[in-house]
Amino acid sequence: MTWRLKLSASYIAILMVVMALMNTYPLLVSEDLVVRAKRTTLLGSAAAINAAVAGLDRLTGENVAEAMAAVEPEGVSRAIVTDSYGRVLYDTREVGNAQGYYLFYNELVEALQGNIAWYSVYQDGAFHSSAAQPVLYRNQIIGGVYVYEYDTQQAALLRTLQNNLLLVSAFLALVMVVVSLIFGRQLTMRLGALQTAIRGVREGAYNQRARLSGHDEFTQIAGEFNDLVDRLQETENARRQFVSDASHELKTPLASIRLLTDSILQNQNMDNETAREFVSDIGQEAERLSRITEDLLRLTRLDSGALETPSCVEVAPVLERVVRMLRPVAEEKGVAIYTHVDAGAEVVATEGELYQILYNLAENAVKYNRPGGSVRVYARGEGEATVLTVEDNGIGIPEEDLSNIFKRFYRVDKARSRAAGGTGLGLSIVSDTVSRRGGAVRAESIPAGGTRFVVTMPCIERGEGTL
Repeated sequence: MTWRLKLSASYIAILMVVMALMNTYPLLVSEDLVVRAKRTTLLGSAAAINAAVAGLDRLTGENVAEAMAAVEPEGVSRAIVTDSYGRVLYDTREVGNAQGYYLFYNELVEALQGNIAWYSVYQDGAFHSSAAQPVLYRNQIIGGVYVYEYDTQQAALLRTLQNNLLLVSAFLALVMVVVSLIFGRQLTMRLGALQTAIRGVREGAYNQRARLSGHDEFTQIAGEFNDLVDRLQETENARRQFVSDASHELKTPLASIRLLTDSILQNQNMDNETAREFVSDIGQEAERLSRITEDLLRLTRLDSGALETPSCVEVAPVLERVVRMLRPVAEEKGVAIYTHVDAGAEVVATEGELYQILYNLAENAVKYNRPGGSVRVYARGEGEATVLTVEDNGIGIPEEDLSNIFKRFYRVDKARSRAAGGTGLGLSIVSDTVSRRGGAVRAESIPAGGTRFVVTMPCIERGEGTL
């Protein structure tokens, strides 16, 4: 069953309940009010007749008629007085008078047994109401009084009310049906627009958008859906760019290896020195492939969220190891490395992650520096965080490139980066690692020349699942 049919069925069910209540509750209340009024009137009339004959020691047709001459019962169609056996002594009905006959109406029988009886019903377009009381003389039942009313006026008013309610109900039902059809159509159209957009995105059309106007929940859902699609589009674009860049990065060393091996195979008279040089170049390209592969695997692990459990890692020993590994490269380029770590400085991460962060930043600072330049690495505590700073006085990074350097495979100078052996993934690894550990990293140019990288990471372990 479609949403439109479900909504229509719901509206119809609600409408039927409302119509039923409208056509029953007011009528029941009105009927109850009429019945209550008639009970008061008829019991009052029966009491008035009872008072007129109550002084008689015995009831006969003559003395009852004489007593009733002074009584005018209010609001009754018929009044009857009987003796203690139920024989009619007095009857106001002109046609079909029951005087001299025995009556056994239920109300009259109850009255002759000493009870006050009452009955009323709305039937055949009229109210049929009756009441009866015993006539007592010295606590002895000597007869009974029975009054009856046949009322069509109140019944006509009740029928008029019922007809008016039916007309109002029919009008409201028509309005509700029209409104439900319009609303259901609008709702179906809005749901259809969302469904069409979802199907398009499912089939790979990431440019599909749900275009809904208004300020209702469907518009909010459409907005959330469009934001989600935008993020999916960005992710898809990034994935495609990543695949393209990765393929290009892997293709370059592979092409060099193939070219070098073909040269060796095709040149049968190649001397040993040249062959060793070619083989050395092949080894360098293979090492470059290995670095790219390792960086790609590291990024894949970061993207999958497969992180090791962090702990508080001291910065000083990890930084010493980084400097020890980079010192040969720095001495070859004539770059000096200076460090300063506050006592007790530590970060919440794994030792391998901290090493990767410091190594990538320091390696870039050494590789893209000038001969005779310097690299300075600081670590200081700031409240619940530790700030790692790596700065150099090298070639620097243009301002327009600072916002892009953490993107994967992004290079400021592609030729120089490849010549230095870079993969274009180091800063991406640093950024992703830091962010997944609840930290932040930024890059800024130094006015005197060079670049400064500032990494802020928590130094206090938080609740489980925070980092």
